[in-house]
Amino acid sequence: MKKPVSNNNPTPRPTAAPTPSIIGSDVEIEGNIRTVGELQLDGAIKGDLTCGGVVMGESGAVKGIITADTVTIRGTVNGEIRARSVRLEKSAVVEGDVYHESLSVEAGAKLTGRFAHTSSPKEGKAAPVELKQTDETPSFVAKKPAAE
Repeated sequence: MKKPVSNNNPTPRPTAAPTPSIIGSDVEIEGNIRTVGELQLDGAIKGDLTCGGVVMGESGAVKGIITADTVTIRGTVNGEIRARSVRLEKSAVVEGDVYHESLSVEAGAKLTGRFAHTSSPKEGKAAPVELKQTDETPSFVAKKPAAE
């Protein structure tokens, strides 16, 4: 006689990849999101997004920092993108800096910000550029006459 199988403690499959998550176009989220898996984003996020990979549809929007391994943008981003591979498609609108190892930009994509190639795009913020303060006045600036 066979013993019944108990399903009370399911064992996870060690090779199973996380299930991709979908945020629909009618969803608005305020707060940070973190997942190791893939994310299909058609809704709006006000907060930082950290994930394994993100594919943003044309109706998708993020106001915050996106950190991922791979990023494909068709929607709107207002903030930084930090990813190994970044693809901005023709409908993409990005206001912020893009830190990447690999970059692809389709004709028509809009970017207000800077692209910066780096070997570790997901690591913290880039060191700020130090500006030297000098007493020199550039030659194209008119000097004020000395007060008497």
